Formats: sequence, structure tokens, C-alpha cells
Amino acid sequence: MPTPTDPLFRPFSLKSLALKNRIVMAPMTRCMAPEGVPGPANAAYYRRRAEGDVGLILTEGTVVDRPAARNHHGIPLFHGAAALAGWKGVADAVHGAGGLIAPQLWHTGSTRAGKWEPEAPVESPSGIIGPDQPRGVAMSEEDIADTIAAFGRAAADAKAAGFDSLELHAAHGYLIDQFFWAGSNLRDDAWGGATLQLRARFALEVVRAVRAAVGPDFPVIMRVSQWKQQDYEVKLAATPDEMTAWLAPLVEAGVDILHCSQRRFWVAEFPELDGEAGLNFAGWAKKLTGAATISVGSVGLNTEFFGAFRGQASGAVPFDNLLERMARDEFDMVAVGRVLLSDPDWVVKVREGRLDELHGFNPEVMSGLI
Repeated sequence: MPTPTDPLFRPFSLKSLALKNRIVMAPMTRCMAPEGVPGPANAAYYRRRAEGDVGLILTEGTVVDRPAARNHHGIPLFHGAAALAGWKGVADAVHGAGGLIAPQLWHTGSTRAGKWEPEAPVESPSGIIGPDQPRGVAMSEEDIADTIAAFGRAAADAKAAGFDSLELHAAHGYLIDQFFWAGSNLRDDAWGGATLQLRARFALEVVRAVRAAVGPDFPVIMRVSQWKQQDYEVKLAATPDEMTAWLAPLVEAGVDILHCSQRRFWVAEFPELDGEAGLNFAGWAKKLTGAATISVGSVGLNTEFFGAFRGQASGAVPFDNLLERMARDEFDMVAVGRVLLSDPDWVVKVREGRLDELHGFNPEVMSGLI
């Protein structure tokens, strides 16, 4: 007999990726990779979520081979023999538990994460974090070319290490997103421009390099967002036409799945067009591009995710709205973050109808890998 949660537990297939359910573990920065190298504790952490029947695990952000690609010393690398061997160990552990896993490839650009500073100058499109916020240096043509190549090498390494897919982090005000945003990309050369479509050139070249490195059948995910950590109210695309001009070329260049991050998944992206209960960001991205989409944003919690960084607990809430959207295929998958930190068995409990056992986010779990 069908149950209300069945929409979450339909299989999903795309190219070489075959998921047993529609639940994705969202990438969550843990800063717990000593010297940038993931070890047994990191492998056990991800394996635990695979044992809990997560359909696809997206790793924390892991950085490509650029001198200042990370903004915290505990962020893992995705280059160098030691780090790549560590990541192969993570993938093997997840596969051993019957799970699937994709690394999130990242460059943090000019953003800050505390007082730690890399040895090399931080870099970004225009040497700023956001409007009137100078930091670091503007990237040269050589810097840009080398960064694009570094993403391609990391993609090839991900495939060689046995990962099932990969995700490019192009959201939340980090490097790729800094090229998208007019507030951080003031360039007057071919890497800038007056429109979002023009400023997307860097992302397009990254996608092309990645696709060339992994071949046609390896699934490529890209995480995108309207908001930035520098300004939560930013909206890159103010209309569906602008969203199409932004996202459709990325899909044509080789992105298979758009991972659409918004602060609250239940908020309509363009309520002026389809009402307050209208399509969310992932719903519009799917409608406009035809690509598969993942929706993410405070799933199962009664506070949005920024509270986690302030040590704020979140209680569990019913997710009828999510199930309704999944049932009508508004988007294809849903990414779950903080609740999986506190409860690795969250997926099993939902599948078995043990909804009264669900609990929210406990900030104490941020102090270690469990």
C-alpha cells in the first residue's frame, strides 16, 4: 500500500548514476581534514550515512589545485597523492556500505572563514568579496586558465578514484559564483560583462573542462544559488528569462543536474507569476532547462541553516510540503543537511514511517565526526 513518503523512495537514474531513493546528503563544510588529507575518521563519517541509506552522498567542499583555493586549514584538498588516496579510501568505504558518493569540487575565492589566511594572496574576479569590499587580488588571464585546468584535473581524479559523480560548487558567493555576481565581478574583459549570461563564461569554461576530463557518461552536478553569503537578498536572475539565459548554457555545456540552493525550499522563486505556493528555485530550473534538479534549503527543520553557524538548535517539523512537491515531480531529488549530522538514520526512519522518532539539529555534533 502506498505511503505518504513514497515519493522520496522512488529510484532515480541518469547516465551511469542509479540511486535507490531521491534523498541526497547535502555538502556540509566540516573543516576536519588535518593537513587537508581525509583519513579513517572522515571515511567512517561518510560510511555511516551510506549505512543509513542515503541515496547519494555529496562530500563537503574539497578544493582544487590553486595556491589559495581554501579559506580554512581544515578544508580538505582534492589534489596531491596523499589527499587523493584519502578520498579513494572515503569512496571505497561508502561503496562498501552500498552507497554512492560524489565529491564537491570547490574554490572559495576571496571569502573569509575566520582569521586563518592562506600563504598565497586570495583571488577573485576583481579582487573584492562584494560591493566596496576589497580583498586579495584580481585574477589574471593566466590565473583563470590555470584554475579552469585545475577543475578539469580534479574531475579526472574524481573519476579515477571511483566516485560515482561530482559536484561543482558554483553557489553562495565562492569563486565561480563571484564571476556570476555583478557585485563581485567588475571586469571589463571577456570574463566580465553587463549581463549574467556574459559573466557566466568562467563557469561555462569550467564545465567544458570537466566534461572533457570525465567523458560523456559521467554525471556532473552543479550547485547554484541566487543568494550569496555576502548578501542574502541578492537575486542573480530576477525573471524566468534571465534564469534561462544563466542556466541553460551550463546544461548545454555538460551539467546534468542543477543543485538549487535556497534558504527555505518551500518559498516560491517567482511568486508574482505563480503565487506564494508556486515553483521553488529547483522547480523553475527544471522547467526552464529540462535538466534534473536537486532542491535544498532547511529541509525538515524549523529554522534555516544560518542558525547552525551560531550554535542554534533546530527542531524537526513535518515535511508535507516537501512530499507534495516531490509527488508532482516539481524537482527530482532533495538534499538533506543538518538533520543527517544529528541523525545518520534519518532516511531509514522516514522510509519506515517512524516519523515520531525524527529530531532536529543538535549543534553539539559540529565538534566532531560521528
